Amino acid sequence: MSAQAQHLEFAPPPPPGTGRSLTLALFVHGLLLVALTAGIQWNQDMPLSAEAELWAAVPVAAAPKLVEVEPPPLPPPPPPAPKEVVKPPPPAPDREADIALAKKRKQLEDEKKLQQAKEAERRQEELKKAELKKAEQKKADEKKAKLKAEEDKRQLDAKREEERKDKERKDKEAKKLQAQKEAKQTAEEAKKIEAMRNDNMKRMAGLAGATGGDNASGSAQRSAGPSDSYGGRIRARIKPNIVFTEEVVGNAPAEVEVRCAPDGTIVGKKLVQSSGNAAWDNAVLKAIDKTEVLPRDVDGRVHSPLLISFRPKD
Repeated sequence: MSAQAQHLEFAPPPPPGTGRSLTLALFVHGLLLVALTAGIQWNQDMPLSAEAELWAAVPVAAAPKLVEVEPPPLPPPPPPAPKEVVKPPPPAPDREADIALAKKRKQLEDEKKLQQAKEAERRQEELKKAELKKAEQKKADEKKAKLKAEEDKRQLDAKREEERKDKERKDKEAKKLQAQKEAKQTAEEAKKIEAMRNDNMKRMAGLAGATGGDNASGSAQRSAGPSDSYGGRIRARIKPNIVFTEEVVGNAPAEVEVRCAPDGTIVGKKLVQSSGNAAWDNAVLKAIDKTEVLPRDVDGRVHSPLLISFRPKD
């Protein structure tokens, strides 16, 4: 049975006398229609009319037309009193129908509450599923981002390693070129020094074979170069400034080229041939720096450049 059928079953019964009231109302409306028709026909009778003209024996002038003053407007009529609505008497209460209706209402409310609870439970379940799906999506995104970061890091490391190897290769090539250049420069300098040394040895050999005396004047070989004692005087000036306390195996010389200004001030030095002991070579170079000024020769000149050799056991 549907809810509408149940509602009609428990509805109050219709009031008695409905057909009789409807018949009486139709009769009254018929009488009213007859009365209105008779009134309209009575008003259609033709009325009698007559016309007459009046003449005065003595002409009389008419008075001026009276100007009528419009009366003030009447106040609006008061509104009609509201008609009293006669309410039909309430039907007699039906105890059993009220009880049945209350039970029905309670049953509907319980069903509505149960439906609302099911709906709330369904929504809660959908919310949990959505949160679970969101959490899984978040984990998947984090995993994907982590894998991407690892891949980027791997690629970056590979790129850095390649750049490092490329840089090392370029550095090795640059060092190799620099070493070749330095070796070439060293070879050229060695050749120049060897040539200078040979020239000095030839000059010294020529000076050793000269025959001029101490007070001789002229243009002989011996007078053009340094005196016999000049080399010893230079060594005597530099050697006290050498500070060296290490034990040395062998007695290889350290040959140094010294350049001087016309007044004897040392303006440059260069190790031409190493003794094989770096400490002895540095000690000799430091002693030359400490000396600062070399003595003049017997003729007042300062010869430059000079090739001086120092042995550690001299």
